[in-house]
Amino acid sequence: MVNRIRAAARLVSLVTLLTVLVGVMPVYAEDERDAAFPTLNTSMSEQMPDDPVYWMLLFDEFEWQDQRDGDVLGWDAHAWIGTDMHRALLRAEGQREDGNTTENRLELLWAHPVAAYWDLVAGARMDTEPGPTRSYIGIGVQGLAPQWLHVEATAWAGERGQTAATLKLEYEVLLTNRLILTPKVETGIYGKDDTANEIGSGFSEMNAGLRLRYEIRREFAPYVGVEWTGKFGDTADLARSNDEAVRDAQLVAGLRFWF
Repeated sequence: MVNRIRAAARLVSLVTLLTVLVGVMPVYAEDERDAAFPTLNTSMSEQMPDDPVYWMLLFDEFEWQDQRDGDVLGWDAHAWIGTDMHRALLRAEGQREDGNTTENRLELLWAHPVAAYWDLVAGARMDTEPGPTRSYIGIGVQGLAPQWLHVEATAWAGERGQTAATLKLEYEVLLTNRLILTPKVETGIYGKDDTANEIGSGFSEMNAGLRLRYEIRREFAPYVGVEWTGKFGDTADLARSNDEAVRDAQLVAGLRFWF
């Protein structure tokens, strides 16, 4: 009997509380409710794009280099625009010395994901310096290997039966949340001689760099580092015949920025 009385008392208290709450709740007119919750002519999925377009411009390197023959301005830039499934990708690398462009490479590629962290890339490349302009078409991959190693590997076929392969490996070591050490290696292999552009067949060249940057903001980071460049095989012989250095090491300082 006591339990029944307690249960009845609780029920009366609950009903009383609900009555009070209903009494203090505001009452909205019908036109106010319609303004707050308008009727949509399309579904929510139709209002939101399934595959929006993104873009980015990144100067991975924009730097001064203390080379043996003098000061050099170097750059390595990437830009892309597109969706998660299809992107147009632009890569640009080059150098200027004494007001003249001494190296310049442009690549315009289409990128499409083929696996987690990996894209298939295909497109065209144009080398406008140091000698006559050479054009190539190529296919390759880019992405992240285990341990977050960034890889760009591309095979090229060009004018006059020339073939080539390029490989870039880059890794980021987080010393702190903002201080980042980046080792990078680039290599090039060519199928035949191109003496006008000082290129020999076989394993031609390699650049190995180590850069330490401090991210003042994620989009803006000054850095310092060292870079070693080397020419090999027939390419080294062509450089020697032109009284050019085959091996060189230099200090670098520059900015990494993106937007």
